[in-house]
Amino acid sequence: MKTAFQRIIEREIPARIEHEDEHCIVIHDIQPQAPVHLLIIPKKVIARAGDATAADEAILGHLIVTAGVVARKLGLAGGYRLVINNGSDACESVPHLHVHLLAGRQMNWPPG
Repeated sequence: MKTAFQRIIEREIPARIEHEDEHCIVIHDIQPQAPVHLLIIPKKVIARAGDATAADEAILGHLIVTAGVVARKLGLAGGYRLVINNGSDACESVPHLHVHLLAGRQMNWPPG
């Protein structure tokens, strides 16, 4: 069964796309937790960070680099936070690894 993110990548479900390249898609979260809340999603399905292997190193790095590219494009010079949830205790809601990019307000520490 396809994840919601696979269905977005295949254009079966609409999404507000901010960026796309051959390796990932960046969409606006439909339940934003900050003024800017984007999801950076690899096109290759990796269920969660804990399931990534050495073969996934390049795509994982690409997600982080893409976060910087999109942040610069959106003028997020004040900073942003990147979050990856892994498992139910971390509130992982879609079994398809993705990076949350949160910005547009002062972030609190510690998170969670």
